[in-house]
Amino acid sequence: MRAFAILVLLLAVPILAEEAGSQSVGPTAPVVDHAVICTGVVNRAPVGAGEAFDAAVGALWCFTRISGVEGESTITHTWYMGEHKVHEQPLAVRGPSWRTWSMKSIPPDWKGPWHVDIVVADGTVVTTVAFTVQ
Repeated sequence: MRAFAILVLLLAVPILAEEAGSQSVGPTAPVVDHAVICTGVVNRAPVGAGEAFDAAVGALWCFTRISGVEGESTITHTWYMGEHKVHEQPLAVRGPSWRTWSMKSIPPDWKGPWHVDIVVADGTVVTTVAFTVQ
């Protein structure tokens, strides 16, 4: 009888482990490896990255490198001047290591603190990049 109980237990362990593992299977959340504000993107790399920009810059880019995505996902760059949302750009993420960016025109009189929230598909802000237009 004891040998039978041990056999049943040994057979049940892989099934229980498989059921427990299936609960954690699902899409993985994107991880922001790198995010900067810059004056351009050349050959899929940021140029002119900084934290303060002259008001005559004309436009700025938010460059983001994402990892940890299986399949396809979306992130959103939400641009704020002070606390006022001024632009929102959804961006596709189509691989486990992905670079993407958005651009915002900057009128010369829109000086002050800015930030871009990087938001994943479930609405969670995963990174904020702050900068100043002076």
